[in-house]
Amino acid sequence: MSEPTTTPTVVAVDVGGSGLRLQRYAVGPGPVLSAPGVRLGPGGVDVPALVADARSLLAAGEPASAARPPDVVAWSMRGLLFLADRTEVLRAVADGLGARRTVVVSDAVANLVGATGGLRPGAVVAAGTGAVAFGTDFDRQWRRVDGWGHVLGDAGSAAGLGMAGLRAALRAYDGLPGGSAALLSTATRLLGAPETWPRLVMTTPDAPERLASVAPLVTAAAVDDPVAHELCVQTGAALAESLLRAAEGLDHPALAATGGLLAAAPVADALDASLARVGAVRSPARGGALDGALLLARHLLETGSVPEHPAYLIVG
Repeated sequence: MSEPTTTPTVVAVDVGGSGLRLQRYAVGPGPVLSAPGVRLGPGGVDVPALVADARSLLAAGEPASAARPPDVVAWSMRGLLFLADRTEVLRAVADGLGARRTVVVSDAVANLVGATGGLRPGAVVAAGTGAVAFGTDFDRQWRRVDGWGHVLGDAGSAAGLGMAGLRAALRAYDGLPGGSAALLSTATRLLGAPETWPRLVMTTPDAPERLASVAPLVTAAAVDDPVAHELCVQTGAALAESLLRAAEGLDHPALAATGGLLAAAPVADALDASLARVGAVRSPARGGALDGALLLARHLLETGSVPEHPAYLIVG
């Protein structure tokens, strides 16, 4: 009597500041499960704690009778590029989840794969609380643009737009040209008296998120307020600049953009107009970083390999 065959299983994990998301794929995609996101310990990001969360989600989402280690795990992680030893992450994930093969990938790469739907030359810009662009041919060129945080960079991000909105509001408060009375009114309702804003957006751990919370006020005001509209236009143009730089040198790259900020028409329109001026067009994003991690895991399962890069994508 022949042994019963088992369906190969892959698991994708995406770790970001807002949460850890996990999806299993066997005969088809399973539900997306979630847990808290990046945790900081004395030595930086607490990867073992994140792996423990992922292991708990796997155990909770799989009947005990069918539970077994996945064949492949693809672990997408924000901030991977800034870690001193990425092989420690690979080791922790491989040991903790017990997969036969493990991929650890920067969320910038996973976001590109998810947005374009495969491992093909392309570039993507992600406009969330922060902003980062990434382009690669999965061979010789791997280029990240921006992602330096709300103080030093993240041009075109929600935090950046929120900061610009608060600056325009404070110019109105001080009676200076270029201010926006509309933004002063709405930001005061959201954050309180302007005198409290410096502490809220400069000294608190959640300063980027506080700034990003102002971005919807700016995009809403852009309908009637020329100052807010111009800030949205500048945001879209900044995203296009990063995207084009990330794609520079690639042969017929697919271009994509992701992030909630693109739901604002003035931002998306300015992005597309900036691309059009150089004859470029972006395609609708097919998915996000979790989708990209799942595609990478399935690619490794089916072909036995994925392109590797010591900073962006490592395999064990």
